[in-house]
Amino acid sequence: MELRAPLSGVTVPLIDVPDDVFARKLAGDGVAIDPTSNELLAPVAGRVTQLHRAHHALAITSAEGVEVLIHVGLDSVQLGGRHFTPLVEKGAEVKLGQPLLRFDADAVAREARSLVTVMVVTNQPPGEALEVCAPRLVEAGVSVMVKLAGSARVSAAPGVTLLRSEPIELKNPDGLHARPAAVVAHRARTFAASLHLRRGDSVADAKSVVSLMGLSTRKGDRVVLEASGVDAAEALAALTVLLREGPAELERKEMPPPPLVITAATGVLAGVPAAPGLALGRVLQLHGLMLAVPERGGPPEEEKEQLEVKLREADLELEGLIREAGASTRAELLQVQRELLHDPELLARAQQRLDEGKSAAFAWRQASLAQAEVLSKLEVPLLRERAVDVRDVGERVLRLLTGRAVAAPELPEDAIVIAEEVTPSQLLAFPPQRLKGLATVTGSATSHVAILARGLGVPTVCGIASAALDLPDGQEVVIDGTRGELHRAPPAEDAVARARLDQQIARQRAERASEQAAAFAPAQTRDGHRIPVVANIRNLEDARAAMASGAEGVGLLRSEFMFFERDTLPDEEEQAAVYGAIARAVGKDRPLVIRTLDVGGDKPLSYLPLPKEANPFLGVRGIRVSLDHPELFRAQLRAIVRAAEFTSLHVMFPMVAGLEEVRAARQLLREELHGAPLKVGIMIEVPSAVALAEPLAREVDFFSIGTNDLTQYTLAMDRGHPLLAKRADALHPAVLHMIATTVRGARLHHRPVHLCGGLASDPVAAPLLVGLGITELSVSIPAVGAVKAALSRWSVGECVALANDVLALGTTAEVKALLAERQPGAPTTKRLLRAAGGA
Repeated sequence: MELRAPLSGVTVPLIDVPDDVFARKLAGDGVAIDPTSNELLAPVAGRVTQLHRAHHALAITSAEGVEVLIHVGLDSVQLGGRHFTPLVEKGAEVKLGQPLLRFDADAVAREARSLVTVMVVTNQPPGEALEVCAPRLVEAGVSVMVKLAGSARVSAAPGVTLLRSEPIELKNPDGLHARPAAVVAHRARTFAASLHLRRGDSVADAKSVVSLMGLSTRKGDRVVLEASGVDAAEALAALTVLLREGPAELERKEMPPPPLVITAATGVLAGVPAAPGLALGRVLQLHGLMLAVPERGGPPEEEKEQLEVKLREADLELEGLIREAGASTRAELLQVQRELLHDPELLARAQQRLDEGKSAAFAWRQASLAQAEVLSKLEVPLLRERAVDVRDVGERVLRLLTGRAVAAPELPEDAIVIAEEVTPSQLLAFPPQRLKGLATVTGSATSHVAILARGLGVPTVCGIASAALDLPDGQEVVIDGTRGELHRAPPAEDAVARARLDQQIARQRAERASEQAAAFAPAQTRDGHRIPVVANIRNLEDARAAMASGAEGVGLLRSEFMFFERDTLPDEEEQAAVYGAIARAVGKDRPLVIRTLDVGGDKPLSYLPLPKEANPFLGVRGIRVSLDHPELFRAQLRAIVRAAEFTSLHVMFPMVAGLEEVRAARQLLREELHGAPLKVGIMIEVPSAVALAEPLAREVDFFSIGTNDLTQYTLAMDRGHPLLAKRADALHPAVLHMIATTVRGARLHHRPVHLCGGLASDPVAAPLLVGLGITELSVSIPAVGAVKAALSRWSVGECVALANDVLALGTTAEVKALLAERQPGAPTTKRLLRAAGGA
């Protein structure tokens, strides 16, 4: 059947209507018109089944059972019927093109939010589409929509049963906000069935993160899941369980309430405490920067292909960051952004722009900004804050589309960054040793930036008074993230106030210093057994920070970071200069382990063509990429060798699965060594390498276990998977047995075994790793002091006894419970029983 334009005017894509319900098609699919006429005509013959008492909206049901809703203006219900004159009554039979109502267009445009008029099919079956064929300028009565399939009398496609769940009470404290919505949408997209979630009269596409958030649900809301399609029953069962469990909720931490009074006159600007701590520094105002992009593009199909390629690159980029983050809060936040890349409504907005002849970059930017605007207007504060994540992921893709990165600002030594908004990517790009504090006008303690700031130890205030944006760069301020305040620093001549401030900051520094005191002593057990604690780094800045933090060398230089964020391959000279500078920063007496290029899979390079793979983590990555591109590999090996004169240099090959790869890589290295003293090691990251530990140990000088990948390959659990990430734990007994097996094979040839994965940075796990036979721990820079301090509280004998007891356990929970019980100072189970009067 065909639907006609009820008015003359300019057509507006439904997704661009400035109303959440219509833009997200919660009321149905259709078209919008910005009218130039003031008489509404029937778009189809039928019966008037609804006529709102405010006369601004009515519905017609056709003989075929299609219900068409026409809504004149936005927020026009508040006019109470003023300026509208109905020409028909509810229940009347009307002909195609018959006048239905008249309205005063000028008055409605002045008093309502918008005059845009929306026409949608409200009872469209799930999975059934309308073909919108409206020209940009329409005359009343011309064809604008074609109904594609069957009758709309039923609420499911012909021959398909619509299944509904029992009401599900939501457990998430803040409803389906970004993280749980991302998990639900991700799971829903694994099914072919059409899936919708209802809350009262509101309905959301369960495969869309933004649509689910648009329901504005809260804890205790009762929702109903609807499913139709070939696997509807399976989908209904899986998602019902997921929703009842309350998916992906981070641990909620009580934060102090914000001060009620803003007293700018007294030099104090109040906001919301977001990350605790006290810091004195100088203001740096951070202003947003939007990349210039061409509006017009080439042929739509070419622009669409370009956007799809960059979306895949962004997806792999985020997947790599998630893996680097391990099982952490940061990984969960990045997973939300990854899900947004697949959001059907965001992609639909971009496609609409592409169809209009816009460039891929312009289409994507407009789509992401529009989607962020939709979120920013939601009633629930937590959902409004997710707009920043949409903008952040939008900028990530835009950077890939334009080939230009937005450079991070130069921070002074003691920067207190103040901004309207800071994205997670911007925060992570700031040099951590220069960033003393952060204050943003937007956001709250539950924002993703606040969560990351707490992890980084950066005092942060969100929701700061906008007067903070007027503070001049360079002005001295004090940020109090615990109380949620930004103070003008007392002048130097106010000796009493300065002394009091200095005392407060000194107390905080003393507390941190006591935790870091162990960082600058040699890492050893209580009985003097040396276990060097070295650092994982990416670049020269990290190398300097690691040495300044007490690291005893570098156990992992991720050389691939030099290859990212650029358009061409770094040549031998550039690589040699970087490796040489890092080697000099590490020094002659400390080890520097350089891992050769580890790309492919989750780490693509735009200028290095790699095959598209269905499962990139089981494909061409790590050492396989280097062996497939021998000239690239030789250039890197030559550059590494040239740094040998400055430090105790080691080279390490990633993702080794067998002897053939090691022998091929070593042969290429031998041809480039020219007598340079170099130790050669391999990463133990896959079960085949564990099984071959003894013969592999004959081929190399050392092993380094990467627990992040070893965990996922041992457990067959993707560490980036929103449902499995928390279960992919390196303390799983199977992973610990893999470590023990590796050590046994290495000992047969007296080879040391290092550990550089995320588990090495856990102070609680450190004595267990020593007991398993690990000879060196390579940790994140902030963990150096904590890991050294943990080792100093144990003897080697106690570590071995702990490891033996742990290897007898069968679950991760049992391992963690035993580790907690055995911590020095922790009460044992027997002591707890005695204290409670038990046997």
